[in-house]
Amino acid sequence: MTSAKPVGGATVSARLAQWICSLRYEDLPARTIDAVTGTVVDTVGLSLSARHEDYARACVDSWDADGPCTVLGRSRRLDAGGAAFVNGVAAHGEDFDNTFEGCPVHSGAVMVPAVMALAERDGIDGREAAVAMAAGIEIVCRLGLVAKKAVHAAGFHPTSILGTLAAAGAAARAMRLNEMQTMHAFGIAGSAASGIIEYLADGSSTKRFHAGWAAQAGIRAAMLARAGFDGPVSVFEGTHGLFNGFAHSIEPDFPLLVDGLGERWTAGDVAFKPYACGTMTQPYIDCMLQLRREGLVPEQVASVVCEVGEGTVHRLWEKLAEKQAPRTPYGAKFSSPYCIAVAAVDGDAGLAQFTHDRIADPRILALASKVTYVVDPENEYPSNYTGHVRVTLTDGRVMEARQSCLRGGVREPMSRDELVSKYRANTRFGGIADPASERILAALGDMPALRNFDVLKEVAHD
Repeated sequence: MTSAKPVGGATVSARLAQWICSLRYEDLPARTIDAVTGTVVDTVGLSLSARHEDYARACVDSWDADGPCTVLGRSRRLDAGGAAFVNGVAAHGEDFDNTFEGCPVHSGAVMVPAVMALAERDGIDGREAAVAMAAGIEIVCRLGLVAKKAVHAAGFHPTSILGTLAAAGAAARAMRLNEMQTMHAFGIAGSAASGIIEYLADGSSTKRFHAGWAAQAGIRAAMLARAGFDGPVSVFEGTHGLFNGFAHSIEPDFPLLVDGLGERWTAGDVAFKPYACGTMTQPYIDCMLQLRREGLVPEQVASVVCEVGEGTVHRLWEKLAEKQAPRTPYGAKFSSPYCIAVAAVDGDAGLAQFTHDRIADPRILALASKVTYVVDPENEYPSNYTGHVRVTLTDGRVMEARQSCLRGGVREPMSRDELVSKYRANTRFGGIADPASERILAALGDMPALRNFDVLKEVAHD
């Protein structure tokens, strides 16, 4: 499909490497610094919220290389790859981490664990860490703009595929690799990228695994490149490159990736989630909560029909009968019928709504069984995430609500106070004492001022 044509006289990886190696803290716009800082606070809070979960424990137990890097909420310390892996899995584990409109990539759960681990290991300060994170977030968001729906359509998880390449760029910047080494890091990362979405079949945990795996794979690619290992410099645009392998249904528009680097920033456009579930379902939850405030009673509902984007159907709506009665709490996060129903019954879709008890609740399941969809050919997905719910009541009355955008996204951003409230709720859910939680918040909330990341040890206990 694609060929190794140069873009603007150089390969894509050369253009990216040149930008990464020249990037300085002073080049970051205030909006990008704010987005990076918010992403760090959000990601660390989420990693701590999941520290007692079985999947997080399994990740720690599976890693056999101890080292100098903090596993958030645990006394055991791992090597950089291990800490990045565990913290990334924990941050993405409840699907509550940041996302991006245009392609639902989760930048925080990949870039923050990768760069924080390197910062601890190598003594990198907050300003340099912010630069590396900003570079990685910018690259993964731009890759998402190129990929659009194609990575998902091919059966892969964009966070895992695109995140691995971007994490290699972030790690390369944190480790101060030169341009050639950075190009090779990208090339190596292309062969480390992986992550199928078959978890949708049974709600198993492999999606959780993807963010952490991408974080550690990016570090490994950069370390290999620094040691002299090489990779294809045409990894992005080559005949057998990234997009041919993982997004073969499109002809990539590479100017979206490389044009205006350093002048036009996308990293400031990350979105923070108000609900602990799949991104595209969030506006539908807002619709149902609006109707609940207007007096909707679940037992009076005869049917619920939602207008949806075609690209969301295979992940969030089908097979419909299975989505109406998800088998696992994790599977429920990617079931629009369940999320809409639990919002109507509980008035929320937070961490407490995705448990074995809640997914077995008869009231929720009765309502979920009445939630169906129709494809709206005019739906803006993936450039904008909208919501629509039309409820017909048993007495024939109709209640209807629309949400014009993703709350927490560019069109309706989450305030810093809201983000801090989310962080505090998540650390409490993870059993972190308020004094330690507040010390971390104060430090990470002003990350560019950090001399080191020793503050992470505040929560180094089991």
